[in-house]
Amino acid sequence: MDSAVTGPVESGRVEPGTVEPGTVEPGTVEPGTVEPGRVKAGAVKAGAVKAGTVKCVVWDIDNTLLAGVYLESGAEPPPADPGMATVLRELAGRGILHAIASRNPPAAAEHAAQVTGCEFAAAECGWGRKSDAVARIAAELNVAAGALAFVDDDPYERAEVTFALPPVLVLSPEDMADAVGWPEFSPSVVTPEGRRRGAMYAQRRRRLAAERSFGGSREEFLRSCGTRVTIAAASVADVPRLHELSERTSQFNSAGADLAEDEFGSLISSPASGVLTVRLRDTFGDDGLVGGCVTEHGAGTWTVRLLMMSCRAMGRGVIEALLAWLARSAAREGAQSLEVPCALNDRNVPLRLALAAAGFRAAGDHAAGDHAAQGQAAGDQAAGDHAAGDHAAQGQAAGDQAAGDQAAGDHAAQGQAAGGQAAGQATGRGGLGVPGGAVGPGRAVFRLDLGGPLPELPGWATGPGEP
Repeated sequence: MDSAVTGPVESGRVEPGTVEPGTVEPGTVEPGTVEPGRVKAGAVKAGAVKAGTVKCVVWDIDNTLLAGVYLESGAEPPPADPGMATVLRELAGRGILHAIASRNPPAAAEHAAQVTGCEFAAAECGWGRKSDAVARIAAELNVAAGALAFVDDDPYERAEVTFALPPVLVLSPEDMADAVGWPEFSPSVVTPEGRRRGAMYAQRRRRLAAERSFGGSREEFLRSCGTRVTIAAASVADVPRLHELSERTSQFNSAGADLAEDEFGSLISSPASGVLTVRLRDTFGDDGLVGGCVTEHGAGTWTVRLLMMSCRAMGRGVIEALLAWLARSAAREGAQSLEVPCALNDRNVPLRLALAAAGFRAAGDHAAGDHAAQGQAAGDQAAGDHAAGDHAAQGQAAGDQAAGDQAAGDHAAQGQAAGGQAAGQATGRGGLGVPGGAVGPGRAVFRLDLGGPLPELPGWATGPGEP
């Protein structure tokens, strides 16, 4: 049986914002400065609560997942805490991932997985700071700190993580019975793909292990594991999943905002637009619908109003296949250019790097596309290099923000100190109404000239109009 947790990770580079060694020592957090376990829903960022914002809950083991202390239990390890086991199952059914950060040996995580019946997407077992463990989990799973919750029975551990990682929602075990009803833990829609998210991360671990031992190139590995990317016109049955993707994607979301189900339904039925789905599977498992886009076909130009992709598809040739298909299809219809209006925010740097790697250049700054191309030895990581495709988050809290300014290709990126929030405000709900070629605050238009050689569609991808 596949192990339900990963092994310990050696201490290494920790994301910016974590506490420097020695900054917080036991006893330095004054009593009463953080009310134990009461960092309540919405308290991290007033007025910023959005349904379903928590994508992963990171759990302590002792007196949290287990009804006791693992290393003090003797020959018979403690059983699962029944209340926490119920919460685990409920949240997993909503598509929320679970992970472990514990001062214990790896065997404790294996035991917790066994007695709770939960499949944990990642586990950090060791004796370092909990904030470091949480940061590494965020990097491994490619999840932003603001999409994490951390649950621990120890007030000091909660205070340390709160201090080091302010965006993380920090809770006590006692909070969790109520927390399942909070909007942060209540996505507006949960699709079959969402419910299988934990199992898909288990498939991902097996795929990564096989890739590390594979001796050939990334393309050879993708072929060897039977990668299949299927691009097709969307149907009404796809609307819930398309809406879920628009809500949950941020690294690969050009609009920087979600699109409601009724809006997707209207776009599918409109002759003025095209809505596409992208599905992915291989010998390790079927990921289902992992991406989509909304296109408009004007005189001489195709415009991609929304381009979105699940982070599970990163590094697996999917974004390259979709961009190649779009370019080839637009050229067949007589278009001279393909445009992708793109919000500029701190999270979608991987998408902008992928666009630059595919030959798109941003309007407004002729040098920007060249700068992005010059950085492509690293930039290909976000566009598809298998090592960074799954660990891109490790460098993005700092380095990719600078790379983002290069890849963004618009002077609007200069406003990105406040730009993440401004970009969201600029695009608005859905963010699909900007006229083709328009560049405004917090956004740029990436353009591909279709007059030259067209990209080849990878052999593992199929789409309308292709043999």
